[in-house]
Amino acid sequence: MAQTVPLKKELKRNWFTITSLVSKDFKLKYRRSALGVLWSVLNPLLMMCVLAAVFTNVLKFGDVENFPMYLILGNVLFALMADSTGGAMTSILESAPLIKKIRVEKMIFPLEKVLFQLVNFAISLIAVVIVMVFFRITPTIYLLAMPLLLVYMLLFCAGLGMLLSSLAVFFRDVCHLWGVIITAWTYATPLFYPLSLLPDWMQKAEAFNPMFHYVTYFRDIAMYGQWPGIKENLVCLGIALITFCVGFLVFKRTEKKFILYV
Repeated sequence: MAQTVPLKKELKRNWFTITSLVSKDFKLKYRRSALGVLWSVLNPLLMMCVLAAVFTNVLKFGDVENFPMYLILGNVLFALMADSTGGAMTSILESAPLIKKIRVEKMIFPLEKVLFQLVNFAISLIAVVIVMVFFRITPTIYLLAMPLLLVYMLLFCAGLGMLLSSLAVFFRDVCHLWGVIITAWTYATPLFYPLSLLPDWMQKAEAFNPMFHYVTYFRDIAMYGQWPGIKENLVCLGIALITFCVGFLVFKRTEKKFILYV
């Protein structure tokens, strides 16, 4: 019992630190911005308008049913992954002055970046609702699966973020390489084009693309009114757990050396 109290205090202190950092990031992101947090809604809406205009009128991908909805669902979810992992990757390096001065749980920093982007994602869902209302897409009971998807994404992004943050401490080139990988990953995932556009071998290869599964899951529950089957849920959960465990183990094995490289 004597050990339980310090553990509870440590968890409470870590949670307070995380929430304080999330609040600080919000203030920094929207500082001196006239519209402030509304940009979290406007950004996906404006991006959807641009992509819809290009791929409907120029590249002729508009044969997808409810193409604007198809676009915004894929893009807001992919942005959650890209932004959270990108922020987590540099979190240890950016927090170097604090890490050198005081003893703090280092895992807080990448996890905070993921939680910050999760809050941003929640706000951006307002844009999704606006598009659904505009195109008269009726919400269904299948949206109750949204918490499951968010759990999968949280675990996946946290694991990937911890892995990247560890690698970035020892290999700064990872910070530059990740931008290239994200760009390639964006085009490799059917975000603004239909899966049927790809040749058969590439369609089969999408089975190994984690974001393809998560984006498909999101579109099924929000756009197509379908409940993802047990197999798809197990695939999404398996990817998330494996990624989280790998990221966690790598982070814990290397965090003691961070002080020597930051």
